[in-house]
This record gives sequence, C-alpha cells and structure tokens, in this order.
Amino acid sequence: MPQLAPIATLLAATAVVGGCAGGPEVAQGPINPAYKGIETILLDGEMVNFRVAMTGARSEADVEIYGRCAAAQYALIRGFGFARHVRTQVAKAGETWRGDAVYLISAALPQGIRTIDAEVTVRDCGALGIPTV
Repeated sequence: MPQLAPIATLLAATAVVGGCAGGPEVAQGPINPAYKGIETILLDGEMVNFRVAMTGARSEADVEIYGRCAAAQYALIRGFGFARHVRTQVAKAGETWRGDAVYLISAALPQGIRTIDAEVTVRDCGALGIPTV
C-alpha cells in the first residue's frame, strides 16, 4: 500500500507549523519499512540526539521522518510542545538505513524555520504507523 500521500501530509503539516520550513524531499515509490529502534541521548538540557535505524526506506527522507517522529514524542514526554531541527545525518549500510538527528525541544514555538509542533507530529506519525520513543 503506497504511503506517499500520508508522508506528504506529514511534511506539509510540519512545514505549515514552521512557516517557510522546508522538509526533506519525499521519495517516490512504495515503502515497506521495518523500524529497528530509536536511541535517545540527552546532550544538554534541551538538546537531544536521536539515533534511528530502519530497513525498507526509499531515501534519506524516510529516515529523517522517523527521527522527526522520535523527537516529537520525546518533546511531549518531557512536557514540551515543540522542537526545532538542528541537523540530521543519514547513512546506509547494506539494507539498513541509520539516522543521527539533533533537535532542541522547547515549551514555546522556537525561532527558526525547521520547527515542529510535537502534538500534531506525533498524531500524524501514529496515523502513518511510524513508531515514536
């Protein structure tokens, strides 16, 4: 079952919250993901590193979305409503894709163009079947 429309919706919702935020390009074609886990590392107060792994991704964009879902849920768990994307690095080894993302979590909408509303993002991730923290 193609997941392009729901993923595009997630990216559009994220962009709306962030004003001119540009998310990763949505890959074309069917997706058959297997999510292999999320590792969360608190770097400094509100700066958090998320390491994710998956197979069945079509491109780096699918891995970035998985990291975004993890960041959104973590923000809610910590009592925050928003997160700002700092950076994501993606690598592929064999069939396994790994993402290493850093986000700043905050109670109020942070400045910047790559912000996410945690509650909306977690809801969208759940609808897409993408696991969170």
